[in-house]
Formats: sequence, C-alpha cells, structure tokens
Amino acid sequence: MSAVAPGSVLALLAHPDDAELWAGATLAHHAQHATVTIAVPCRDVERDAEAREGAAVLGAQLRQLDRLDEEAVRRLLLETLPEVVITHPLNDVHPEHRAVATTVLAALPEPRIATGRPRRFYTCDSYNSLTLDGPVRADVIVDVTATFDTKMAALRRHASQPIEEHFGPMAETLGRLWGARIGAGYGEAFTAVPLLGCLPGATQL
Repeated sequence: MSAVAPGSVLALLAHPDDAELWAGATLAHHAQHATVTIAVPCRDVERDAEAREGAAVLGAQLRQLDRLDEEAVRRLLLETLPEVVITHPLNDVHPEHRAVATTVLAALPEPRIATGRPRRFYTCDSYNSLTLDGPVRADVIVDVTATFDTKMAALRRHASQPIEEHFGPMAETLGRLWGARIGAGYGEAFTAVPLLGCLPGATQL
C-alpha cells in the first residue's frame, strides 16, 4: 500500500549505508512532503562522506554522531520531534543493528510522554528479510515504485561498499518481492512496534 499522509521521519541506524539500503525509497517519498532526518554513528572519513552524499540524494538531513547512545538518541528525538521513527529490527541478525534498535527502544518513552512524539515507531527490513526470530513480519508494505530509482542512486554513493555485487542486487530483489505482495513494482517493508501500548493503523507509515 502507498504511504499515507507522509510526516516527518527520524531514521536511527547503525551504518552509513543502512538508511538507503533498508528504507531509502520510503525516506525519499517522505522527504518530498516533510522533513526526514537520518542519524548514524560516525565511521571514517570516506564512509562519512558517502553518507552525506547518499542522504542528499534522498533529500534527507543527516546527523552523524560520535556515539548513538541512549542520551544522544533522546536529545535527537526532543530536537526533531518526528512523527515517525524507524530503526532496525529488535532481533536483527547483525549485532550492531540490534544494539542500535535496543538503544532507540530505551530512549523513546521519555520524549513520547513529554511531547507526544513520535506518534509511530517502525522497524525496517534486514538481510534477506530474516531476523533471529524468523522472517520479517511486515505490518506495512509501502509502494515505493516512484522513488526506487532514487533509493538505488543514493545507495550507489556508498562506493566503498560492495554495492554492485552484493547490496544492490539484494535491494533490487527485496524491493521486487515486497512490491509483488501488494501488486506494485517495488515495495519496502516495515514492522510496527508499540509505543507505550499504542500501535499505528495498518495503512500508516
């Protein structure tokens, strides 16, 4: 299904290329209508520069943090007041993804109580749509056919990574598979996570 009433997004992820790889087309769609912020830890000069280039292609703002710890995440949530927060699956196969997701989950309650934001919280896709708990359970599949080329262009800015031989083909395959489930050319999948007992509607992201 298509994203409904795109709102501001804060995507908190573990690596410089994660936003593009797992949610890039959805972020590009939201960026056409609202503020999108990507937050990732600093890595090195080359990868940090690639992250800036990729975010610019998506139309997103980039925040590169020395540490993506609980206090830093909480400050960022209070500063940006996003409608939507996206992070990795809580039981992702990659340990650094899991660590970021756990940090985000711990930081969310205080800003939510203080400001009412974020209103919606989702985890994104992962390697071959598998987590340690099994296949990714998609509560929302976003039709990203119109912005998939933007996603791939942003992903290719990460030239230091194996894009053409590994990440690019995986992104293409996952995009087509999720899209096929909703009768679209390409899709991206997200799983809703309760925010203090509240879940978004099935058509939202």
